[in-house]
Amino acid sequence: MRVFVTGGTGFIGSAVVADLLAAGHEVLGLARSAASARALDAAGATPHLGSLEDVESLRTAAARTDGVVHTAFDTADLARFVEAGRVERTALEALGDVLAGSGRPLVVTAGFAFLTPGSVATEEYTSTDPASPVGRAAEPLARSMAESGVCTSVVRLPCVHGTGDRFTVPRYIDVARRTGVSAYVGDGLNRWSAVHHTDAARVYRLALEKAVPGARYHAVAEEGVPFKEVARTIGRRLGLPVVSTPPEEADAHFGIDSYFAQADIPASSALTRERLGWEPTGPTLLADLDRDGYYAA
Repeated sequence: MRVFVTGGTGFIGSAVVADLLAAGHEVLGLARSAASARALDAAGATPHLGSLEDVESLRTAAARTDGVVHTAFDTADLARFVEAGRVERTALEALGDVLAGSGRPLVVTAGFAFLTPGSVATEEYTSTDPASPVGRAAEPLARSMAESGVCTSVVRLPCVHGTGDRFTVPRYIDVARRTGVSAYVGDGLNRWSAVHHTDAARVYRLALEKAVPGARYHAVAEEGVPFKEVARTIGRRLGLPVVSTPPEEADAHFGIDSYFAQADIPASSALTRERLGWEPTGPTLLADLDRDGYYAA
């Protein structure tokens, strides 16, 4: 297949590009700068100049390929989440317009919305909160597109870790450095589901190859890692005390990252493993967090 990948030079997208190429697919990667184009070319992909804001460039690329994997999303500034979601919606609608009725697959990235405390998210639950900073609007939109004749499927991502990670884990390392303590909230038993980025990449490829309209997949290797253990690993590596922060002080301590520091979102991938024949092989979150790369200046 010739596959168009958005976000192909990002943390997750670059792993998707590498996995697609290794499996024998051709890749056309969205490049919004000359540097991105060079990176895609070096990886063995063909650059396609454009951006999520340039819907004509998206339509052109989608028309030239056999399927699309959408991983791009502006996570650099969580304060701009709403604007990033608006851009994503417009981009997905443009891609859907081209792919509608063709049977060519569109694989969309989503996250996890909060569930009833104590429950575990499965592939069968339906996200109903498009405004959630975890759920995003991509999944409800993909579901609507599938009902309208676009062969969309969704890959839900937990905490993704690995070489090149610049988003989730590094933010808490930065908070620990800034405050002088590695903190968790309350008893710290809230859980993060997690996956190594190379394992996540295979889920995207398998979802693309299966092309099941309306399917939802969980790229989840670990169902739930207590956040307290994440804080303990960070504290040990930085030589900082590990402390509990009362819930009422969490926002002051973590700032905008308080939301995820308190998130309890365990998730199962049993159905994904069965339906895709996927089995993760990468390191665990805590093992990965214990390597030097996460603590380089």
